[in-house]
Amino acid sequence: MSDLLERLKTEILVADGAMGTLLYANGLDNCYESYNLSNPQEVSRIHQAYINAGADIIQTNTYSAKRHRLKAYGYENNIKEINQAGVKIAREAAGDEIFVLGTVGGSRGLKQCDLTLEEIIDQTIEQVTYLLDGKLIDGLLFETYYDVEELLAVLEAVRPITDIPIITNLTLLEPGITQNGQPLVEVLSNLVMLGADVVGLNCHLGPYHMIKSLKQVPLFAQSFLAVYPNASLLEYSVDGNSNRFGFSQNAEYFGKSAELLVAEGARIIGGCCGTTPEHIRAVKRVVRGLKPIERKLVTPLVAEEELIAASKQNETLVDKVKRDITVIAELDPPKTLDITKFVEGIKALDQAGLAAITLADNSLARTRICNVSLAAYLKNDLTTPLVLHLACRDYNLIGLQSRLLGMDVLGFDHILAVTGDPSKMGDFPGATSVYDVTSLKLLSLIKQLNSGKGYSGGSIKKATDFTVAAAFNPNVKNLSRCGRLLDKKISSGADYFITQPIFNIETIDALSQLTVPYETPFFIGIMPITSYNNAVFLHNEVPGIQLSEDFLARLEEVKEDKKTCEKLGLEESKRLIDKALEYYNGIYLITPFLRYDLTIELANYVNEKREQTDLLLLDKTS
Repeated sequence: MSDLLERLKTEILVADGAMGTLLYANGLDNCYESYNLSNPQEVSRIHQAYINAGADIIQTNTYSAKRHRLKAYGYENNIKEINQAGVKIAREAAGDEIFVLGTVGGSRGLKQCDLTLEEIIDQTIEQVTYLLDGKLIDGLLFETYYDVEELLAVLEAVRPITDIPIITNLTLLEPGITQNGQPLVEVLSNLVMLGADVVGLNCHLGPYHMIKSLKQVPLFAQSFLAVYPNASLLEYSVDGNSNRFGFSQNAEYFGKSAELLVAEGARIIGGCCGTTPEHIRAVKRVVRGLKPIERKLVTPLVAEEELIAASKQNETLVDKVKRDITVIAELDPPKTLDITKFVEGIKALDQAGLAAITLADNSLARTRICNVSLAAYLKNDLTTPLVLHLACRDYNLIGLQSRLLGMDVLGFDHILAVTGDPSKMGDFPGATSVYDVTSLKLLSLIKQLNSGKGYSGGSIKKATDFTVAAAFNPNVKNLSRCGRLLDKKISSGADYFITQPIFNIETIDALSQLTVPYETPFFIGIMPITSYNNAVFLHNEVPGIQLSEDFLARLEEVKEDKKTCEKLGLEESKRLIDKALEYYNGIYLITPFLRYDLTIELANYVNEKREQTDLLLLDKTS
């Protein structure tokens, strides 16, 4: 057992505060970890400032020194040098009296991480290997882990390769509960069982909410508690012509809070974002005469009222398509406030016997009237359920959850979750594409709301009842390789799939081979061609779209005859529907240019096919 764990048996140790806050304040705003190579004197000066303030423990400047994070700045080939330089600088500053922790930050944070869990573990092991080389550190600190699965997996992978102390710090968005809704005490207990020597919290929350969180946490027999609060909640200010984000300069308050953290069992107290040597000096003054507590009265997290999901009054689309041939249709909201034809079209579709009508969300990044507003406007005039598309492009996480909660309040419980085409494709190419998350994360967010929890893990007091579709584009070169994407979307929460429009028989055949292993229903996208020019554009300018040469040739022969072109387009769509119905029960009709009359004709055709199928089955059973 190392000296660090021996000291923690009888002492409260003070850790350092933020590194990035001070580097940023000194004008260094690129890759902080690269300063281990380019500006080691500044990194060392910050270490020394914390030691002079009374820190018993400092951490290496290696928080984001994993390969994928360094790659964003072009330093991925310097990973070994950056990590080992970080250890060397900290060790030289600390000498023999101060403990040094090798720091590893979480990968799955508030922003999307495209790495698989296996890739994250591999990159973490790589970084840890460099930190351990030379045996200059006294422990490993895994901090700012929002994702419980990641932290548990990382600990399980790292624990067998070293016997030095390991500290694991979770980050919470809500006091006392993790992002996936688990009670903090449950997750910390699991970390202790996997071999963490110290467990605790850091980042996002200030002292007040961390004290509140620790009230539910007992003293563990095999592990100690650590806590690294932010200086405060993040504050926003305007300085001249620039906007600034910062933290309260509240060192005295921060120090006084340390006494309450000790009373909740903390034996390592440091600081995270916004903290400075002044904060650490204030903590040291307060804890200098304090001893660790040996017993504690735990205050359980206040139980929320039992969540009762509203019982489903109607059969969902998933239920219907599993049982019978089912048709849904898409209608794009209008681009202008003249909604006369749109209202006329959606009311006509409402009478066509469809299972649902879907409303797109600024498809192709072209600005249209808000689909939720139109749905609310028309709700009382329609009997057909509405499926609302939701694009990640236009909303940050705050907006996405807000929009979903609003949909639930309005009674719209069918959603198509899409990432959304980039803004530069549309009519406002200078607009910003948000993409806080992709459709995969949006799917899991919707399912989390269905469990009665928001993105932060906190209760929303009532479970939503969303049925959610995922989009799938079969118009790719190597369709056979797309199984992994389907698996990801299903595991993220997709109840069924809606495909992009398909324009040739071969693609339907290939898709049927890909989807053999899946029980998740598919609605096959069919969009009628309205003119020769429309067909030539799709065939030549839209990536992945291929129309049959025979169909193009037939259209070209009559390209000046609009009615005949439409007739050929409908015949081709019916041929594709016939092929799709060989494999699937779901047909998704996409209305071109508000030509809802074409959609209604195709819907009637599918309904006739269904009736014929039902009669054949009846004959066989009678």
